[in-house]
Amino acid sequence: MSKIEDAVAILKTMGLPAAQQNERSALTLLALLDLEKDTPWAASKKRTIRIHDIIIFIQENYARQYAENTRETIRRQTLHQFEQAGIVVRNPDDPFRPTNSPNTVYSISDDALEVIRTYSKSNWQSAVEIFVKNKGKLIDKYEKRKNKYLIPVDLPDGTSVKFSPGKHNELQVKIIKEFRARFCPDTKVVYVGDAARKLLYTDEILLNELKIPITEHDKLPDVILYDRQKNQLFLIEAVTAHGPLSPKRQHELEVTLKECTARRIYVSAFPDFREFKRHIDNIAWETEVWIENNPDHMIHFNGLKFVR
Repeated sequence: MSKIEDAVAILKTMGLPAAQQNERSALTLLALLDLEKDTPWAASKKRTIRIHDIIIFIQENYARQYAENTRETIRRQTLHQFEQAGIVVRNPDDPFRPTNSPNTVYSISDDALEVIRTYSKSNWQSAVEIFVKNKGKLIDKYEKRKNKYLIPVDLPDGTSVKFSPGKHNELQVKIIKEFRARFCPDTKVVYVGDAARKLLYTDEILLNELKIPITEHDKLPDVILYDRQKNQLFLIEAVTAHGPLSPKRQHELEVTLKECTARRIYVSAFPDFREFKRHIDNIAWETEVWIENNPDHMIHFNGLKFVR
């Protein structure tokens, strides 16, 4: 059989779902192992590799063309399942790297590499059976590795949440701990996103009460706080990779929150002045700016201050 057919057979035997027993997944596995057409399975290597590099490897060694816009398909429909099966480890070199980072890399797991190197040898069947039997243990092992680096935060109501590691989420933690304590200590946390897991926490009862559509998480800002006594809603964007509360973004949020009667206070939060300066010409008027490394002050972009 060809290397691609062998790779499909390996994935099938290792217990991958039918949707991953295909050429795309087989070629991805070969790229992860740095296996060219004539390289024996016993010579499989462990290396860290980006999805872009996987596409280049496939093109150069197997003459299959995958456009750059297929990277998301490879990530969602192949590498994600490889990770779940204990075959791949994501960002083994830097567990703090955000999921959406362009520098995200993948590596074959030690356990999977050991098994794959035995393919076509007499001990292949027994090795793969042990791997499949221990699959749950392997996944648990890698989950524990990821959980080790989660950032725990206690919300004002006592709820404990854990953010994925990364600069964006670290800034969100500071918003909840530092910004809230200084400028709106009586607020409840209504909504918090997570760069890796999208939705992290929602107070659905309060969202419904405020008439904020809970089905449109992708349209909401990173953090929403609510002061019931003043009927004020703090809509806060954590600015690391993506932009601040621009006029366009503010308009989108006004449309999303058209049924909400609470007074809206828009805040762009930055980790430092350097990041703030990068976006200064795209910040909407009548909004606020908070900078993490100078936490006791706010910058108001024109108009009346919200603190009365």
